[in-house]
Amino acid sequence: MPSDLMLKSVNAVHRLLVRATGGRIGGRVAGMPVLMLVTTGRRSGAPRTVMLTSPVRDGDAYVVVASRGGDDQHPAWFLNLRDNPAVQVAVRGGAPQPMQARVATPEQRARLWPQVASQYPNYDGYQRRTRREIPLVLLEPATGTG
Repeated sequence: MPSDLMLKSVNAVHRLLVRATGGRIGGRVAGMPVLMLVTTGRRSGAPRTVMLTSPVRDGDAYVVVASRGGDDQHPAWFLNLRDNPAVQVAVRGGAPQPMQARVATPEQRARLWPQVASQYPNYDGYQRRTRREIPLVLLEPATGTG
């Protein structure tokens, strides 16, 4: 597993590349759209931005995989959105949109995981590498403005 510093550095470069090119470069990885997810830090309260891929859609929801490369710990972005599901999502360099994040129910995961793993076998490898069940997160358009 790469160090947190390495992951943060690669993420920052990727984010700059996508922003600078409007998503033309870096807007897709391995055939998947790239999302810029902004969560609220669970301890700091500060915005935290991470670049993720979405291997499948479920209706209007983008599905992201909290794999952290098969690590035994959940990624920080997952812990953040679990505590505060109000997020911002920009797709392929587009404008950020308010969304709600939620962890897939066991039934949804049972339906979606085979789709993810068959199209992108690396995720299945990540699941075999860890003892935790890798969560799937649905990022859904926010309803209402509060």
